[in-house]
Amino acid sequence: MTPARLALLLVALTALPALAEEGPVPSKCMAIAEALPSVTYASYPAVPAQTFVDGDVTITYAGHSTYVIETPGGVRIATDFSGVYGHTPTPRIVTMNKAHRTHFTDLPDPAIEHVLRGWNPDGDGPARHALVVDDVYIRNVPTDIRGWSGELERDGNSIFVFEVAGLCIGHLGHLHTALSDAQFGAIGRLDILMVPIDGGMTQSLGSMTDITERLWSSMILPMHRHATPIGEFIGMMGEGFAVDFRDEPSLKVSLRSLPNRPTIVVLSGV
Repeated sequence: MTPARLALLLVALTALPALAEEGPVPSKCMAIAEALPSVTYASYPAVPAQTFVDGDVTITYAGHSTYVIETPGGVRIATDFSGVYGHTPTPRIVTMNKAHRTHFTDLPDPAIEHVLRGWNPDGDGPARHALVVDDVYIRNVPTDIRGWSGELERDGNSIFVFEVAGLCIGHLGHLHTALSDAQFGAIGRLDILMVPIDGGMTQSLGSMTDITERLWSSMILPMHRHATPIGEFIGMMGEGFAVDFRDEPSLKVSLRSLPNRPTIVVLSGV
């Protein structure tokens, strides 16, 4: 076992009691599930079994922080949905975050079957999502956000993880804070990472680079760029990451077609 994987295992072990008591159903992307296959997990909340459908996942950059994910089973998901991007065709599932109006809407189309808010509108603890729709399992890892006055608001953002076709896809949302070891352990392995690179509205490029390097995903999809030169983010990531500029806003990816080397993929429009 490599030192990095051993460190991830130790983080996972520290989080194990809480996960056993109140975590969602077992996740194929969790570090614990990979390192400790004999562990029995509690199912809370209970969700039906996920249907595995082999094939490509289509990911499209729609705008701002919205990526549209289309599963091999035909489920369409829009991330950080404000109603402006990714609304046509109507997604079956949308995720939202609370930071700004460009990341959520109070008036989602009633035709959307599942609206997953990254915060708890009732204000009673964090949002907790463990949703299976056909061939996709969606869960969240809550994080704090900054208010307009700079104060921290507990659990106002969520990192959403989409598990589909053997892939683990993570969207950091409007991430304002550094991640704790427990949060890294709760996220687990991410094959594809959607990361904001605005350089300050979320976090500095240095902080986002640190998070991205630690997660060490096969594919990194920048978003929420604003005026940040894409070359600045790429330069800070260093030579350990390849770079792939695409002329189209969409790509198809499967577990088999992931790049062998961690790669920053810049889709058209980013």
